Amino acid sequence: MSVKINILRSKFKKYNIDGYIIPKNDDYFTEYSKINRLKIISKFSGSAGLAVILKKKNYLFTDGRYTIQSQIESGKNFKIINAEKLINCDLFKGLKLGLDPKLFTYQQIKKFFFKHNKIEFIQNNLIDQIEKQKFKNTYPFFSLNKNIVGESSKSKINKISNYLKQNKSDFIFISAPENVAWLLNIRGSDVPNSPIPNSRLIISKTKKILLISDIKKCKKLLKDKILNLNQLVDTKKFPDKLMRLKGKNFIIDGNSCSIFFEDMIKSKFEIIKREDPTYFYKSIKNKIEINNMKKAHIYDGVALTKFIYWIKNINKKKITEVDAQNKLEKFRKMNKNFLYPSFDTIAGSGKNGAIVHYRANKKNCKIIKNKDIFLCDSGGQYKYGTTDVTRTICFSKPDLFIKKIFTYVLKGHIAVATTNLKKDSFGKKIDQRARNYLKKNNLDYAHGTGHGVGFFLNVHEGPQSISKFNKIKIKEGMILSNEPGYYKKGKFGIRIENLVYVKKIKNKIFFENLTQAPIEKDLINFELLNSSEKNYLFKYHLNVYTNISKYLNLKEKKWLASFI
Repeated sequence: MSVKINILRSKFKKYNIDGYIIPKNDDYFTEYSKINRLKIISKFSGSAGLAVILKKKNYLFTDGRYTIQSQIESGKNFKIINAEKLINCDLFKGLKLGLDPKLFTYQQIKKFFFKHNKIEFIQNNLIDQIEKQKFKNTYPFFSLNKNIVGESSKSKINKISNYLKQNKSDFIFISAPENVAWLLNIRGSDVPNSPIPNSRLIISKTKKILLISDIKKCKKLLKDKILNLNQLVDTKKFPDKLMRLKGKNFIIDGNSCSIFFEDMIKSKFEIIKREDPTYFYKSIKNKIEINNMKKAHIYDGVALTKFIYWIKNINKKKITEVDAQNKLEKFRKMNKNFLYPSFDTIAGSGKNGAIVHYRANKKNCKIIKNKDIFLCDSGGQYKYGTTDVTRTICFSKPDLFIKKIFTYVLKGHIAVATTNLKKDSFGKKIDQRARNYLKKNNLDYAHGTGHGVGFFLNVHEGPQSISKFNKIKIKEGMILSNEPGYYKKGKFGIRIENLVYVKKIKNKIFFENLTQAPIEKDLINFELLNSSEKNYLFKYHLNVYTNISKYLNLKEKKWLASFI
């Protein structure tokens, strides 16, 4: 048993608890955070998970993306359970569990823990008492011009004000920093891989705003007259400022407002729980945002195409997965608009490709063998746009079984891309189209088919997605990923991912590809494709060639032309 787990258990008596709950998220509920208490206690490095440490047993709950990874990293000290089984879970029946109220919402604990348990709110985080993570971050927040984002902050705040009036509310508490970023047209550098400004926001029905953050980070916003001093509140002074506000009620979002802040607000105001409407407003990209995303995807497509050509045709050395991901980043850095990766690159060769969110490092990485298939999932943050793309690549004549599976995945990918959105306009229905060819052969994959994507923001955003459970209507302007796959444990992984946006012309509404990179033709069994699927591939590759060939050298251009 790890030393840290034993230290944590030694604190149970002091707080009169039977166990302690540790989530992956920080107090801003961001997917990627510099603070990772879950990893400290469990060694699990995935982007989603939750641990429960009891006096004699430890449990780690993760989703299907991390089944293999969690066993490798945490299986020695933890029983690994699928996150779906956390709902109405009776493993902790009758136990008193402690948690940090800054890291959970009431919605979460009602769903997972209230039925069978007593909950003890412990203000001083027990993991921080074992190992405090401190990050000095004084990078200033910065603003984006209207000609980049396509809509003024004033216009966005008007929408929120109208929403408050319709819901007869005096204030809304915007607790998700990505929504603050969108509403004020600001960005920051507070989390890895995404330009998030760690902050919260209050908007009144009369359009007054209060930005709650570290004031040191807001100096540039003051200098550029984006905000004035009366609109800024230091996080430490927020409780006093809140108590001086005059009004009856507050709208809060039950998914992103912590117990800590909900309790603080309801000590004076009536609480109205609604989903923050910013999520939906933000999901509909305007024409300027779409055009900027198109530019970013051309930059990204050039980098990825050069990389695929290099790894298939130029590279003759024995390279590792880490070498490959570093080389891809070098190609991206050749573009002056590239800032940093939109998430840690997933570069899995052979059996590592079956670990859906595999992360290669110098200690564990494989040399990429000629007979392996190589799964590479990567993306970039550019001025101004966010990309995410997966390609599965082979280096020699592939096994016929692998070709067959790859082609089933491709057929699903094409089925999504060619969806008639007037007929199938919900993520749940589109997800079925993606799995159809795999399921006919008793195959499937344990992740969603697509997630929403932000504009120069988080690479994963809602409410839209293509998954078994999503019932949000897909609308014009939304951006999603299209990424069916298949994973054979201990053998290989396959995924084909493009980003798409929803386009409307007259009476037609459909997906249009943003991603501009070739799909591995050496893995396709063309006999399994019908004429419309072949035609789709031809048009897709012709479009890629038209958009990026002028940025390639002669050999790369000639190679790319062979896909048409």
